[in-house]
Amino acid sequence: MIKIAVIADPHVHDCSWRPENSGLTGAIRSYSETAASTRVFNESIPAFRAALDRAVAEGAKLALLVGDLTDDGQEPNIRAALAILAEYRQRHGLRVLATPGNHDFYALAGRPQVKTFLGADGAPVVVDSATSPDAATLGTETALRLMAHLGYRPEPTDLHWETPFGTDPDFAARHYEVVSPDGQSRQQMIDSSYLVEPAPGIWILALDANVCAPRNGQTDASDPTAYHDPTDGGWAAVIAHRAHLLDWMADVAARAKAQGKQLIAFSHYPVLDPLGGASTQEVAIFGATGLARRAPPATVAEAFAATGVPLHFSGHLHVNDCSRHDGPRPFLNLATPSPVGFPPAMKLIESDGPRLALRTLDLAEVPGHDLAYAAYQAEAALAGRTPPVASRADNHGAFMDHHLSAVVQDRYIPREWPPEMAALFATGDLRDLGALFGLTEALPDLPLTHLAEDWYRIRKGADLAAGYIPAERLVLYDRLTRDLPEAGGAAEGLAGQVTSFLRIMRAYLDRLPNRDIAIDLREMTVTRL
Repeated sequence: MIKIAVIADPHVHDCSWRPENSGLTGAIRSYSETAASTRVFNESIPAFRAALDRAVAEGAKLALLVGDLTDDGQEPNIRAALAILAEYRQRHGLRVLATPGNHDFYALAGRPQVKTFLGADGAPVVVDSATSPDAATLGTETALRLMAHLGYRPEPTDLHWETPFGTDPDFAARHYEVVSPDGQSRQQMIDSSYLVEPAPGIWILALDANVCAPRNGQTDASDPTAYHDPTDGGWAAVIAHRAHLLDWMADVAARAKAQGKQLIAFSHYPVLDPLGGASTQEVAIFGATGLARRAPPATVAEAFAATGVPLHFSGHLHVNDCSRHDGPRPFLNLATPSPVGFPPAMKLIESDGPRLALRTLDLAEVPGHDLAYAAYQAEAALAGRTPPVASRADNHGAFMDHHLSAVVQDRYIPREWPPEMAALFATGDLRDLGALFGLTEALPDLPLTHLAEDWYRIRKGADLAAGYIPAERLVLYDRLTRDLPEAGGAAEGLAGQVTSFLRIMRAYLDRLPNRDIAIDLREMTVTRL
């Protein structure tokens, strides 16, 4: 049996980094920026180490890193992450194979960054890469050369290694042309995808779905504004600009089947909607939110299915999910949560022929999780605010749970929700929903803010959310959402919005099991372990 760890989106940020010309003696990110983000920063290295420690403790000798190794592709953070991986390779024999994410590099020459750090007294210090060049995101080739040994080039012990272009590992041999929508601007880019057989019978297919396409009228290839950001493009951009990648995938899948190889693919972006198919329903209520608009369209699933690749791991959205595409060529997309998002977790593959066991490992306990607590409290004191509740959390899981609550209250509800619905959930309780729907059954006085937070916990965590929501509330939500055909009579207005909200929650609750599952690749079935 072979064990393979899967770690997505560690977003490594080195708090000991001293940005050039900043006067800082460290690089603690402010809590105000942390609370506005869907990921956390200062906790990333302790969480990354905890994930690697868990991989080693479980007996894994191979780990798949599903993109966004670093915070924003700054060279100091890349070097810090690589030093950690080198340590685990030397001490434990853990080899890491990576694929790039949208935070790891950008276009040809990179792009500028502006970040807020905390001085020794808790005061904010803005660092601009215009004056601190090491704070900028690196360009594609520069970053890839630093990370080359993470699978982007072969090792002597590999039984097989190739790219969509052949067996030459030089990045100069892995160029393809990207064309602007109007067909007038053309640019040579690197496709860093590769196939490797690190152990007998196991083929790992690392797919680079990070596409920076030129905009119409591009005249300066070194200008970061001349490109479309890959963040929202994902596999739709692959279909538009990297048709060669799909052809190669189909060839790899056919060869793997013919040679009896077990094929495991991974890329940063999902190829199926990881929200129980509910993304389009979300858009109807909230508009094109950051997560919903990044769910791939149906054309992506169809194109991916045509390749015959049966199993794909993704990151990017920081959610925990197992989605299945049915049809003549079924496949699974396993969305992998991040150590620095809610819920903090990773996955472990236990491979034994055509049957896989897939476990999701919680990363609630992280040594050093409180590294920045004193800085957060100093920041709050200097601003005359109460220290954030998260800065007193007992462990990393509780910290991430408090962080999610803050993001729901300060970002999602005020920015994304319809005003009337946001106002109801800000002050109401579950009995107000009963009155809205004309229900006669007695409902508890649960604040609707708790319902909203739990909705996002289930949305992001699926099975893992049960560790953060009281059992009696989960029973209540199961009953409440099953009663919707009778309870949700209104099709428009506030009642219609809340009904849709609860129907989406039902879709989240009905997702395939994903925490500890068995996958039969012959029948493409998923069952609980």
